[in-house]
Amino acid sequence: MVVVSFPDPVLLAAVGDVPGVEAVVWDPAGEESPDERIEVVIAPYLGAASALGAVAQLRDVRLVQLQSAGYDGVLEVVPETVGVANAAGVYDAATAELAVGMAIASLRGIPDAVRTGDEARWVGLGTRTSLADRRVLVVGYGSVGTAIARRLSTFEVTLTAVASRARAGDDLVDTVHGIDELPRLLPDHDVVIVIVPLTDATHHLVDDAFLSAMPDGALLVNVARGPVADTDALVAHAGRLALALDVTDPEPLPDGHPLWSAPNVLITPHAGGNTTALLPRMSALLRDQLSRVAAGEDPHHLVRPIVKT
Repeated sequence: MVVVSFPDPVLLAAVGDVPGVEAVVWDPAGEESPDERIEVVIAPYLGAASALGAVAQLRDVRLVQLQSAGYDGVLEVVPETVGVANAAGVYDAATAELAVGMAIASLRGIPDAVRTGDEARWVGLGTRTSLADRRVLVVGYGSVGTAIARRLSTFEVTLTAVASRARAGDDLVDTVHGIDELPRLLPDHDVVIVIVPLTDATHHLVDDAFLSAMPDGALLVNVARGPVADTDALVAHAGRLALALDVTDPEPLPDGHPLWSAPNVLITPHAGGNTTALLPRMSALLRDQLSRVAAGEDPHHLVRPIVKT
């Protein structure tokens, strides 16, 4: 039997019994001492990087399974001998929905309508920009980026995709451009959606030069991580550009921060994956991952391999 720790009883109940797995409840962020037999740790949904240092207490642990697609800060705190898997795929649909929804809301003036509606006033929105016929650049063409592009393809847009390096296209785009081509691509696009992982290479990818290359009136949608964008640069370009941000730096964004009152800025509180789709999809992933481990196989989505003993 493989001993697996779940961070809370709700997730444990949703996953249910998995053959070959003995489940225990242990939250690495809590103060309770862990069961010393734990071999697989399922990380908390929030604050994994700050909690997972506690894994070093476990003599037999060999895998940390994240509940997030991103793993920034995790590899630095989990012992190097422990494998790490992320939750790739779980958030694709929900994050893609929000990215497209934020783009439409911003382009069509929904935030303005809500504000005047809260004042019980009818104020016309004037002629707003349609998503149809826009040139849309998706920066970060992994599983979530592809899900965003697939949904956008039904809106009669012109799609361009960018990944860390150039490669062949797929059924949605003729080619996938390398990130080094951004300076050439940005001036020719009306909507830019950023969904890259946060790494040293992507920290402040969206900086003053990036934003300056976007044409007047263009829309930036960030559903990646807050530090992917330089906040001072966002404030400086707000108004000339429209911004739709599900993530910010710092996060939570403090009360009174200039982004709150900047023109043409829509902010949601890092809500991309937190929908009714989360628990059933996360549970399905965990059942599959744990079944593979119990059978002596490697789990999917390893961002650091399991050390074989």
